[in-house]
Amino acid sequence: MSNLPAHDSSKRGTNYLLSPLPATSNIKVSVAMITYNQERYIAQAIESVLMQETDFDFELVIGEDYSTDKTLSIVEDYCKRYPEKIKLIKYNKNQGLLFNLYNVLNLCQGKFVALLEGDDYWTSKHKIQRQVDFLEKFDNCSICFHTTECFFENKSKPSYFHPELNYKKFSNIEDLLVRNFISTCSVMYRNRLFNELPNWYCLLKLGDWPLHIFNAQYGEIGYINEIMSAYRIHQGGVWSEKDRYEVIKNTEDMLKKIDLFLSNKYTKLIYAAIANWYYELFLVGDKRVSFSEAVAYSKTCIKSKTFYKYKSKKDWLKMYCLAYFPILYKYLSL
Repeated sequence: MSNLPAHDSSKRGTNYLLSPLPATSNIKVSVAMITYNQERYIAQAIESVLMQETDFDFELVIGEDYSTDKTLSIVEDYCKRYPEKIKLIKYNKNQGLLFNLYNVLNLCQGKFVALLEGDDYWTSKHKIQRQVDFLEKFDNCSICFHTTECFFENKSKPSYFHPELNYKKFSNIEDLLVRNFISTCSVMYRNRLFNELPNWYCLLKLGDWPLHIFNAQYGEIGYINEIMSAYRIHQGGVWSEKDRYEVIKNTEDMLKKIDLFLSNKYTKLIYAAIANWYYELFLVGDKRVSFSEAVAYSKTCIKSKTFYKYKSKKDWLKMYCLAYFPILYKYLSL
């Protein structure tokens, strides 16, 4: 077990280096798990990792971020029972989601890394074996993922799949910049495709999507047509309590940093994606997006030609009408 001090804020202007993998490691997969105040869920998450049936060695690296409930004691109990399988990082002060994740990733020794947050769980005991087999078969892929069942803990809404089954088998970084179709609890990467995280990464409000993008620079994104994980939507979730407008503002900030990081190679695509989210926010009646702004956003989307393959003809006609015939759009909307 590793007991780390609070993160040194004076170093937050530097890039975050990832330590080299040990040459003697026999670990094929490292499962990176972060948790904070998840005493109701953490045991199920850990058990879903321990149930995995594989023909290789794997480890579970848990970052416990100074919880105020019983999460730490539950995790420590598992560490005592499975010391050969579980590594624990704990702190003397809360670090925040992404500093915690960075520390966990630094300790991952496997050839591949799978992510699982402490309030989600895996539903297939063959999950990581299936993903390793896929990545070893398709060496053109840097990432592998599958469909996840997303469910509301309070059963207020029906569950849904993300993405829907029968998603296309191979995607690329351009697809990923348009929208995040990869659930955190479904993803597996090749480890150490890059040596450092940019200095702004740990200060973001979201961490999985940019991490997917960093890895997608080095290969295609492979999809397995199976449901092998469950994503729990609950009041204590990182995103479930956030307002949709706030989520989009945080995502906009992230993608603009990504744009600079990628040397403005995908600027047109990224700004079209941002425009599309605000346009869709307007469609659902959010008053913080004005009519004139929605017209401008719809024009940006159309000029980019980014969304032809993502929208139906009906949706495109509606967007086109708003962009170039706004008075007619207002009349038809009444």
